[in-house]
Amino acid sequence: MKNSLLKKDGFQTLLASVMCILVGLLVGYIALLLINPGGAWTAISAIIKNFFYYPSGAARLRYLGNTLVKTAPLLLCSLSVLFAYKVGLFNIGAAGQFVVGAGASLYCALGLGLPWYVCLLAAILAGAIAGAISGVLKAYCNVNEVISCIMLNWISLYGVNMLLNLVKEETSPYTKNLKNVNPGALLPSLGLGELFSGSQYVTIAIPIAIVMAVLIWVVLSKTKLGYELKATGNNKNAAKYAGMQENRNLILTMAIAGGLAGMAAALLYLTGFEQWSCSQSSVPGMGFNGIAAAFLGGLNPIGAIFSSYFIQHITAGGAYVDKTMYCAQVSDFISSIIIYLCGFVLFVKLSLNNRIARSEEKKATKQAGSSEKGGKK
Repeated sequence: MKNSLLKKDGFQTLLASVMCILVGLLVGYIALLLINPGGAWTAISAIIKNFFYYPSGAARLRYLGNTLVKTAPLLLCSLSVLFAYKVGLFNIGAAGQFVVGAGASLYCALGLGLPWYVCLLAAILAGAIAGAISGVLKAYCNVNEVISCIMLNWISLYGVNMLLNLVKEETSPYTKNLKNVNPGALLPSLGLGELFSGSQYVTIAIPIAIVMAVLIWVVLSKTKLGYELKATGNNKNAAKYAGMQENRNLILTMAIAGGLAGMAAALLYLTGFEQWSCSQSSVPGMGFNGIAAAFLGGLNPIGAIFSSYFIQHITAGGAYVDKTMYCAQVSDFISSIIIYLCGFVLFVKLSLNNRIARSEEKKATKQAGSSEKGGKK
């Protein structure tokens, strides 16, 4: 019974994820002890608690809503990474596709005054084009998608910085306030904000992200398209021999992955929760955190919902660490340790499967030996 449970992929993913989370928290706690042992337990508790830090129920709900606002785009970025990975591609360019999605949605909203649904579609299209570029280079020039994606990340960042300079505030490097310039570009709440103490940032972005996770699961697991895409990723030549259009599938995969990352940006910036800084010199971490969320969720779209929330939970919880005892960067440091160790989920699953295989082999050998002895008697 125990071995049969351990063989189930879903249970293995859950067990591996929990192990990586616990190890990450332990390593983070040890790091806090080395820096300042006096406040280590309080600091790690604050990271775990997040919005439970507040005694008021209304405040907890409001900050839970803020955590969910950031979870929605992270979930889309994780879906972008896992969708490509299922097809044998590593979409490290989710960060750059997120950037172009932000540029397209904010320029359409602030520069052109378009409604939210057009801005959302523009972000998806921009991300899809960015992803398709890497797909074309992979399909027809055999350029490794990791290399092309990394290059495009930086091209996207500086290109978007220049574009959004046209719609930034005069006295700051940030883009104009969406609520003041074009309220029609804000994602509608449909009453969801009232569930979180009237939070103005809780919108339809959250249910959209969950629906997209379910849709990606259906596409990959239940459709002919998903089967062809995974077959192409497993063996491009075999897929071609079977009559599949392998180049088209590679390009389509990267375009879909890019569209998901572009949508992620729109689901964040069209809430008004954040403004884009036109002077930033580093690619936003949302796309890279999506890699950790994808692997922590076992490369399963449904698992990614929970892993994305957990990663955003500890990231937001880091803001409550006492800055008088630790430097301002310590919360990011601890969160980074935990996120980094989340990437070892597949390694833990592989080790677990190898251990089960060795155990079954020994058991089979022992039974064969017993049968042979019985036959001799």
